[in-house]
Amino acid sequence: MEYTVKKLGQLAGVSTRTLRYYDEIGILKPARINSSGYRIYGQTEVDQLQQILFYRELGVNLETIKNMMMSPTFHLEDALKDHREKLLAKREQLDTLIKNVEKTIAEKEGRITMSNKEKFEGFKQKMINENEKKYGKEIREKYGEETVDHSNAKLMNMTEEEYEKVTKLAEDVMKTLGEAFQTGDPASDLAQKAAELHKQWLTFYWISYSKEAHAGLAQMYVDDERFTAYYDKEQPGMAEFLRDAIHIFTGVKG
Repeated sequence: MEYTVKKLGQLAGVSTRTLRYYDEIGILKPARINSSGYRIYGQTEVDQLQQILFYRELGVNLETIKNMMMSPTFHLEDALKDHREKLLAKREQLDTLIKNVEKTIAEKEGRITMSNKEKFEGFKQKMINENEKKYGKEIREKYGEETVDHSNAKLMNMTEEEYEKVTKLAEDVMKTLGEAFQTGDPASDLAQKAAELHKQWLTFYWISYSKEAHAGLAQMYVDDERFTAYYDKEQPGMAEFLRDAIHIFTGVKG
């Protein structure tokens, strides 16, 4: 079956303006242009639009979607399986938040008493899901499924006191790192203190600490532009500085 821009827009619930824009940027081209100058879309384009809308629902920008779908390694079946996993994770997060809200309502009405740990379960789950979305694939490939799952479980089971401590540690790492960066010496006492604080922060999430894993993670901060952007947002070059400080601290090259 074939569709005009108007009919495809009605079918998919998107505007004709959106479909024309997708054509302009090359992310969804019509199958052909008919003799009257109308864009005509076939089944292949319908399936492509479904994929685009799946990715958009997950918050992926159009440039990234285009690059993925035009890649020679892109496979529809694998993409659908990936969509399913992400949607299940999103549903789990929403279910957790809904339960959290329901418990809070019940507590306010005097029907139950919530622990402080329970009050923040939904937000912890949201944090886990966001981290999985951003870095899950790389982290799981590097450290394995069991390690990542255990780390997530440790976060969910953190007490209020532990959560406050690890949050404070993260702040201390960045503060000390910023001060150490001004010295320009990753071997300085201040830089080594930042590396030690970073180690303490990691132990709240990892099954067990190892110098090799710590050094490897530090190297990832430089190799992966998303991690680099996080550490370099205050001072360009801070990710490399932290990497160097950790490598000196551990005595291991990542």
